[in-house]
Amino acid sequence: MKTYFYPLFLFILCIGCTSQENSASFIENTEGRYLFNDNEVIEIYFKDQILHAKWRGNDDIELLKVNDSSFYMKELNEKMIFVSSPEMHIELAPKTEHKGVIYHFKKLNKNEKTPNEYFEAEEYDKALEAFLKIKQQDSLSPVIRERRINSIGYNFLRDKKYDKALQIFKINTALHPKSSNVYDSTADAYLILGDTTNAKEYYKKALAINPENRNAKRAYNKLVEKK
Repeated sequence: MKTYFYPLFLFILCIGCTSQENSASFIENTEGRYLFNDNEVIEIYFKDQILHAKWRGNDDIELLKVNDSSFYMKELNEKMIFVSSPEMHIELAPKTEHKGVIYHFKKLNKNEKTPNEYFEAEEYDKALEAFLKIKQQDSLSPVIRERRINSIGYNFLRDKKYDKALQIFKINTALHPKSSNVYDSTADAYLILGDTTNAKEYYKKALAINPENRNAKRAYNKLVEKK
């Protein structure tokens, strides 16, 4: 028991002995939004000289200062180190659970957004560009999984947000151009919007990739019969 509490005691003592004041330049350089993962940010700000974070719906997370550049975030159970060179970013202090992985959170530029943020702002071209950039950097990123994006699209359809559904499906076709399913889903959105011309075109694209796509085949044949 003694060996367990001694390091913890030193950690708390270290925090207690550290000045809570931060220099104006450190505050200026540190405050901002950091890319927590491919499509999520953690925002850092200071209130009354104390560092706070906004993350996953909690807008007032207080971090404990360990030293001039390191802070402990209880919600993550991690010590965050602010590194200014070569560019400002956050690193997580190494620990056994990381298994040798170095976690590095890049600071975003002032007007830079995540793909989701571009999408919610209806900046669909920029959203597509951001999603494609993720694919280029990490083709296995969960953010760009075909099934995940398709599910988002059908949620939009159920909520009668038809334009958003169409736009996210079109992004999915750009990310997964060899998938019959993404064209089929885009066609479904066009059909609900009453655009039978584009619906027929996208069902044809789906069938060109997979002639056995039952939904596309059934819907396409119905559209042809109505003509």
